[in-house]
Amino acid sequence: MSKKLTIGGVPEHFNLPWHLAIENNKFSDKGIDLKWQDIHGGTGAMCKALRDKSIDIALVLTEGIIKDIINGNDATLVKFYVKSPLLWGIHVGFDSEINSVTELENKKIAISRYGSGSHLMAIVNAFEQGFNIDNLDFEIIKNLNGGIDALKNNTADYFLWEHFTTKPYVYDKTVRRIGNIESPWPCFVIAVRNEVLEKDKKAIKNLIKVINKQLKEFRNPLENKELIALFSKRYNLKTEDIKDWLSITKWSRKKNISKKMISKVQKKLKQFGVIEKTISVDLLIEDLF
Repeated sequence: MSKKLTIGGVPEHFNLPWHLAIENNKFSDKGIDLKWQDIHGGTGAMCKALRDKSIDIALVLTEGIIKDIINGNDATLVKFYVKSPLLWGIHVGFDSEINSVTELENKKIAISRYGSGSHLMAIVNAFEQGFNIDNLDFEIIKNLNGGIDALKNNTADYFLWEHFTTKPYVYDKTVRRIGNIESPWPCFVIAVRNEVLEKDKKAIKNLIKVINKQLKEFRNPLENKELIALFSKRYNLKTEDIKDWLSITKWSRKKNISKKMISKVQKKLKQFGVIEKTISVDLLIEDLF
């Protein structure tokens, strides 16, 4: 009898390896009935979904889930999924009078929700610009469409979202990108509810083996024209944009998660004022292999 598990992730190009593995029965062949759930609200929504048990596993931004586990989310990190940083675009409305990132101090920021990547990276950006973090003013917009609407309706001045996902809105002159900022850490991790990890450790280990095997096909993606075309078609992105994105994206095929890296991320998050305290890395991660 196969083990039923629900995994949540953003409906973005990063997660194509999971969709291909599901479609090609790679998980079911290993006794896992894996159901995919699109989480349009991003990391904050995924943290909530882990807490309310509507998903078992999340492909979630590193900074958001670490903050939420420190704040009581009963989940554990088991693996880095994407080991490269995330490139965030900093966007304003197309007709906005704001033309540079230095002009953003004391401006209202659209965020999907508190604890989301759009929230936490806005803090990182403010820190790096030398803005007063205590004065940041947020407007909750739930998802990308909410952010676009907030800029169009002038209910917020700017928002941060993954650089390539917003490309179509930049091209059609809905928004303008005035800058970019990279997350100072590997961007996506796999987080599992502790209850699931305790009961179904073998299934989670098999899941990691399957996705690592799937990721072999993504080792040299720029040499695979069919894969580039598939990304472009499924995610409505231009071929040259897919190539640019693939050139800076590296998936992790390691089975375990680096304690040293998680420790570094925590120190950075504390430095940026995103978390108030660090906790033992052993309370954040579990080595399954």
